[in-house]
Amino acid sequence: MRVIIVGCGRVGSRVATELDQKGETVTVVDIAARAFSRLPSSFGGETVRGNGMDEDTMRSAGAEQADIVMTLTEGDNRNALAAQLAKHTFGVPRVIAKINDPLRGDTYRALGLETICRTIILGDALVTAAVDGAEATNGFVEPPTAQPLTGAPAPGSSMTKDAVATAEAEEEALPAETSIIQPGDGREGGF
Repeated sequence: MRVIIVGCGRVGSRVATELDQKGETVTVVDIAARAFSRLPSSFGGETVRGNGMDEDTMRSAGAEQADIVMTLTEGDNRNALAAQLAKHTFGVPRVIAKINDPLRGDTYRALGLETICRTIILGDALVTAAVDGAEATNGFVEPPTAQPLTGAPAPGSSMTKDAVATAEAEEEALPAETSIIQPGDGREGGF
């Protein structure tokens, strides 16, 4: 199976790695070259630096021969546009778009795209965990691996005073609501 993954973030790199390990032909597209550092040195697929919404980039990634394209960037609009390009311009048989806004899912599916919405997946898993326990979520919510530490620092102890002092110092370091932050504030050389 020839797979193109648009977006080499945490999700994209994990999916690319697992499909590569299963022997699939994987190409990963990302606009940032440094994103490819998330792939292990054993990754046997291809990487293409470019925008998954760009026809030339997708052509160079092999979209014309792809069996499936997964758009896994952080932006719903980028994912939808890249997915539509793959589906309607290159005729890719299966296209899956990651979305965050469940209200967009119906619209994207009406365009012939498969969708996965982490908002729905997380929400469902958390409700199941709340009602039936982490074990009932099939690994989506993981139970603790150790018992929590018992006891807390005694009131007035040096540990409590140190924690309060640290929290207060961190709070003082934050800019006030009326502060105007300019490029370069707090950073040598600016943005």
